[in-house]
Amino acid sequence: MKKFNIRKVLDGLKEQASSSVSSGQSGAPENNLMHETLQSENFQLCKTVRHGFPYQPSSMAHDPVQKILAIGTQSGALRLFGRPGVECYCQHESGAAVISLQFLINEGALVSALADDSVHLWNLRQRRPAILHSLKFNRERITFVHLPFQSKWLYIGTEKGNIHIVNVESFTLSGYVIMWNKAIELSSKAHPGPVVHISDNPMDEGKLIIGYEAGIVVLWDLKSKKADYRYTYDEAIHSVAWHHEGKQFICSHSDGTLTIWNIKGQGKPFQTITPHGKQPKDGKKPEPCKPILKVEYKTTRLGDPFMILSGGLSYDTVGRRPCLTVMHGKSTAVLEMDYPIVDFLTLCETPYSNDFQEPYAVVVLLEKDLVVIDLAQNGYPIFENPYPLTIHESPVTCCEYFADCPVDLIPALYSVGSRQKRQGYSKKEWPISGGNWGLGTQSYPEIIITGHADGTVKFWDASAIMLQVLYKLKTAKVFEKSRNNKEDKQNTEIVDEDPFAIQIMAWCPESRMLCVAGVSANLIIYRFSRQEITTEVVQLLEVRLQYEVNDMESPPEGGGGGDRDLPTPGAASPSPQTTGPPTHPSTSSNSSDGVRDNVPCLKVRSTPLKQSSGYQVELVVQLVWVSGEPPQQITSLALNSSYGLIVFGNSNGLAVVDYLQKTVLLNLGTVELYGSNDPYQRQARSPRKTRQPAGGNGLCDINEGSASEDRCKSPTSAKMSRKLSLPTELKPDLVLLSVCPPRGANPLDHRDNSFSRSRSSSVTSIDKEAREAITSFHFCETFARKGDSAITPCLYVGTSLGTVLAVALNLPPAGEQRLLQPVIVLPSGTLARLKGSILRMAFLDNTGTFLPPAFETWYEPNAAGADSEERDKARKRRPVSVSPSTSQELQESQYAVVCSEKQAKVIALPSQNCIFKHSITETSFVLRADVVQMNIGNCVACFCANGHIMTLSLPGLRPLLDVNYLPLTDMRIARTFCFTNLGQAMYLTSPTEIQRITYSQETCENLQEMLGELFTPVETPEAPNRGFFKGLFGGGATSLDREELFGETQAGKASRGLAQHIPGPQGLEGMKGAASGVVADLARARIALDERGQKLGELDERTAAMLASADSFGKHAHDMMLKCKDKKWYQF
Repeated sequence: MKKFNIRKVLDGLKEQASSSVSSGQSGAPENNLMHETLQSENFQLCKTVRHGFPYQPSSMAHDPVQKILAIGTQSGALRLFGRPGVECYCQHESGAAVISLQFLINEGALVSALADDSVHLWNLRQRRPAILHSLKFNRERITFVHLPFQSKWLYIGTEKGNIHIVNVESFTLSGYVIMWNKAIELSSKAHPGPVVHISDNPMDEGKLIIGYEAGIVVLWDLKSKKADYRYTYDEAIHSVAWHHEGKQFICSHSDGTLTIWNIKGQGKPFQTITPHGKQPKDGKKPEPCKPILKVEYKTTRLGDPFMILSGGLSYDTVGRRPCLTVMHGKSTAVLEMDYPIVDFLTLCETPYSNDFQEPYAVVVLLEKDLVVIDLAQNGYPIFENPYPLTIHESPVTCCEYFADCPVDLIPALYSVGSRQKRQGYSKKEWPISGGNWGLGTQSYPEIIITGHADGTVKFWDASAIMLQVLYKLKTAKVFEKSRNNKEDKQNTEIVDEDPFAIQIMAWCPESRMLCVAGVSANLIIYRFSRQEITTEVVQLLEVRLQYEVNDMESPPEGGGGGDRDLPTPGAASPSPQTTGPPTHPSTSSNSSDGVRDNVPCLKVRSTPLKQSSGYQVELVVQLVWVSGEPPQQITSLALNSSYGLIVFGNSNGLAVVDYLQKTVLLNLGTVELYGSNDPYQRQARSPRKTRQPAGGNGLCDINEGSASEDRCKSPTSAKMSRKLSLPTELKPDLVLLSVCPPRGANPLDHRDNSFSRSRSSSVTSIDKEAREAITSFHFCETFARKGDSAITPCLYVGTSLGTVLAVALNLPPAGEQRLLQPVIVLPSGTLARLKGSILRMAFLDNTGTFLPPAFETWYEPNAAGADSEERDKARKRRPVSVSPSTSQELQESQYAVVCSEKQAKVIALPSQNCIFKHSITETSFVLRADVVQMNIGNCVACFCANGHIMTLSLPGLRPLLDVNYLPLTDMRIARTFCFTNLGQAMYLTSPTEIQRITYSQETCENLQEMLGELFTPVETPEAPNRGFFKGLFGGGATSLDREELFGETQAGKASRGLAQHIPGPQGLEGMKGAASGVVADLARARIALDERGQKLGELDERTAAMLASADSFGKHAHDMMLKCKDKKWYQF
């Protein structure tokens, strides 16, 4: 049971009373002094673009004329790809899996069939595609869909074995139905199974081939409404493909065989092939293989045909990766894939099925990748994929988003990243090249950084709603590879899987300094350099950071007078490499038998490290085991390039590191920050049992009862509980959820012990209350104490109990003195207390302008000669700082903006009066909060656990936007959600996809122009020439008047209850998306009318000419008749 604390209640009442007084008295004049430019009409929330690989793909289609690729997923999503940079995302409302896609080739339309037995027609002629028609089948399950080229009649095969025909223009059913029993008649005693294939004969549109799962293939005559031939095989059929001459077809079967049939020879197959089967010598059947799931048969004019198939491997190839087999003449190439094959398509030069196909590439859709193979080059190399589909190469564990970066940053990252590219790709251009780019007005650089489970960090160019990988950093290179010694691993590592996973990242775009925190309680600081170097010894600091409250020890003095100009006894040795065990006053440095002490979780490599251009290791900081207790994972991190400092914290306390001098400046428990002014009654923590090695795991198992429930819980509101049902397929990704929380959700918080199994069960509620984690940091130049007259460099610290504390920083002068003299760090007392964990802090000047932290401009660290002189000049320059001058004689010179899980406050400095306060949420909690700069002002942007996205004005904290964006809380979204400047935000919507959104009205208005166009006017290629002899003797392709055959006059009406027609897009967004399409349709209709009028005029002229010619012919005939009237027959 939770302990009731009357002192906290009284403190809360006092604080509310004082804040209400300050808000009432000083709030009004302050608000009058600072005019707030941002209003609610400046904000609007909408999705912009989705990047990454389509999660759980299920189907694929290609338009060979428009050169566009469509991919459907199991969640009902549609992703359309054109040339690099032209992408589009659509979503079916039902969320049912997309089982089939069919383009209306060169018509700017797409048909999708879903697992809920609905068929939809998408209009792709608008920048945001919308559904024009839908048809929902009520009695039958859809299994296969086929739309012949240049036909408006769609064939739909069902699970019952029937085939229905739909007019794609009106989306109405035809009365013409092919019933399964009439198709097979007496050829089989049993039901033939679902329809697995439908296609028309390339040379005769009136002949339809129907493949049934049980092994029966029927050649159906559409005109006579009967079967011409039936072909029976004793193995199940998976797919069927035609030879372009229409005289042969090929079937793939469940036993790994291919059967080739002549259409007029129905007894036995013309040829049977087992591509991967061992052929016995005694003439018996080859051993059965795995099913061949799909086969395609493509012909070439000058060479042998291509036979391309997926599956069919022999059963003895256990553990072999999925393969695509390409059979060309006598050669057979087996191409191994990294993931299971979902579907593949062969790209051909012609869209006509009755001509030589001339295949040039194969698009292979895998479960987690998209591969395009070049068929024209020897060895079948793959094309270099230009789409950003490798976000999930290793699971994403954290993200950061930066808008309006320095202009030279993207070229610098691209130049070093271009050297990392793999070789051996096809030399041809990417074959999916349709669509046009949008005409975006956004010109500012944007960068997204993703941290991954294998320790990699990727930098992405996200400018102008596109995404392109710039540079990839592998942080695991710094550490020794773990040996397969289970005992050693269990004793030192706190994470069973992915010990190098990135947890938090801090990046300074101006100085290009980078700091990453890993799950193994380690930090790596990187500098950016264009030159390669070899580091003989990696600089290392080991830190003992342990929470301990000892009754025998009086807490250190906080506030004004404490002398903390030297590193505390708990800090590591100031030497770059700590070899001896550091000492700590409250713990013994001697380890008893079997108890780990002063041991880091990972071992830094001892051999020289070759570092290529890009990010190079400057310093490694590791937390070590203390008396058998593992180091707690790092929960907060900040970097300042101007001061040369990094600071990190966890549930035990914080440490400040000078990465220029390679020393630990401060190593304090959270309680010690308060000094004697600690507002909480803490007691000594209850004794813990020695940690068992087998239990050492900082991750939580997805199968634990409390894990999925507590993941949705606010770290500071234990009463709230929201059950979250998560699919088991997400298990590998969700394992990392506890490793990489959002900054506000501390995985090792004092009130939520479900995140870590390394916590002892003996921890009491008193101990939980005593554990106060560090949740946020902010470097700034401000007033360190109440009533100060001058600003100084400071570090502000936020905790999980809602306290904001100040730490003063006394820095030596810039230049050489900075490297020789020590930095003095002095805790300066409490600034404010809020409800919930502190998430974000920022500072405004007296006019309400945002004050960014001071920074150092980038210089080349490995420069020589003249470049080194420039480097020294850059280092001696005063760091860039936009804080107000100390000579200002204003009563309040700055305003601190503090946002917690529950509320936001604006505090005037140096008086430390709260002038504005706003309760963000009562029933939920804030997951992510950022102070962002818009075009005309600043605001606080918040994302809540209940799915609401809100913005608050500054400094008045007026609500400007409140939208219920995501109805359900997903821990992945909570972990990766980021706001950035200029109204941009992003999150990981699935393990493989990034969703970008905007909350800026201006961006929403310009979005239509920024999006690319999928449809571009292209002439359809001419049909193949029939040739003189084929035309003379009737050997060419024969057409069919489908309108007459399937129309209502001859076929009649379809059964009413069979399917329900649903008209176009519903809802405001759909109507908006369709508006531009309607305008475009009207324009096209107007052009078509003009063309029709012109053609009618030409027809009128031709008719007049023919009339004159007929009159002339009649006159000549009459004259001839008069001349020959009286002549006898023998006179001719």
